Amino acid sequence: MNFNSRILEDAVNEFAGLPGIGRRTALRLVLHLLKQSPQEVEKFGNTFIRLRKEIRYCRECSNITEQEVCSICSNHKRDPSLLCVVEDVRDVIAIENTNQYHGRYHVLGGIISPMDGVGPSDLNIEALLNRLVSQDVKEIIIALSATMEGDTTVFYLFKKINQLDRKDIRFSTIARGVSIGDDLEYADEVTLGRSIVNRTPYENSLVMKH
Repeated sequence: MNFNSRILEDAVNEFAGLPGIGRRTALRLVLHLLKQSPQEVEKFGNTFIRLRKEIRYCRECSNITEQEVCSICSNHKRDPSLLCVVEDVRDVIAIENTNQYHGRYHVLGGIISPMDGVGPSDLNIEALLNRLVSQDVKEIIIALSATMEGDTTVFYLFKKINQLDRKDIRFSTIARGVSIGDDLEYADEVTLGRSIVNRTPYENSLVMKH
């Protein structure tokens, strides 16, 4: 793809570096921005500068926030005894859109994937265990993608949590209304909502596998 401008080419390259954006799509986006007023383009750019500078991770759950503690953790109407463990921020957004869950979250920041070089130490697992020791959590809902990596992570968490002196904690997983191999962010709100409501004890799935 030949360009008549180095600036244009640089802009296309920046957009093309984003996930899921090819060079032709990147070119369309850049040409669209060229049609906008300087004020609109400046507003567009400043939004992403603010995003990078001002967004942080909640000290409690690692959800994104503009404050030290996110709006979910600081909401006294949320049930602190119910903790939903998810892979990343996209899953928090997906579950919140169902309006079926009223507890709090813990964002792992990924899932165990040896093929990708991601091990337990790369995730927020230690922080999760610390929360279970220091907070009065009664139930953990594991809401990870129904993939081999997701199942591996669930089993690892199950073993680690069982090693804690917290026999009163219920360990459950979302119902398999979410298809095997699917990511939570792509599940429709009704299906995901029902999967949360119809969650089952993890021990049941272990019995079924054997």
